Amino acid sequence: MEESEKPKSSARFLLELLEIVLIAFALSWVLRTYVIEARKIPTGSMLPTIQLEDRVIVDKFFFKRFDHIVEGDIVVFHPPPSAHATDDYIKRVIGLPGDKVEIKNGTTYINDKPLNEPYILEKPKSDFGPIVVPQGNVFVMGDNRNNSADSREWGFLPEENITGRTLFRYWPLNTFGALAR
Repeated sequence: MEESEKPKSSARFLLELLEIVLIAFALSWVLRTYVIEARKIPTGSMLPTIQLEDRVIVDKFFFKRFDHIVEGDIVVFHPPPSAHATDDYIKRVIGLPGDKVEIKNGTTYINDKPLNEPYILEKPKSDFGPIVVPQGNVFVMGDNRNNSADSREWGFLPEENITGRTLFRYWPLNTFGALAR
């Protein structure tokens, strides 16, 4: 047997395996922290669009650098201190900076025009507003309007609190695909 054909020693093999595992771990950490993340939905605040325990893919990079948040986007964010929560939330963007938001008689109005919301579970039971969304903020609500802690309760969401925008649902497989806008 030539020198190059000798079997690798166990120590050398373990060292190479450790190197591969560390590189894989570092890459997955970078991807999950800064680029894309899988999320499990812990509450029913986004029913019927997103079911409890659904899994979604969240874009954490591209929307911040090459796009912007628009009405109807479903975003993941750190709740503001007024929400008294530590876990990230997922809600739908309803109002953008400068928009006038109002809910009356079960209908949501943006700048005095009724918002078409085929994605909500049921119409809101209580009136809200009118209020104007300040610059640097958005107004978010859950699709399960009568069972969602959102901007109606804790106020505007600073845009810098948004960590990502949902791309699609990947689990369960029978509901795989883009989320309703």
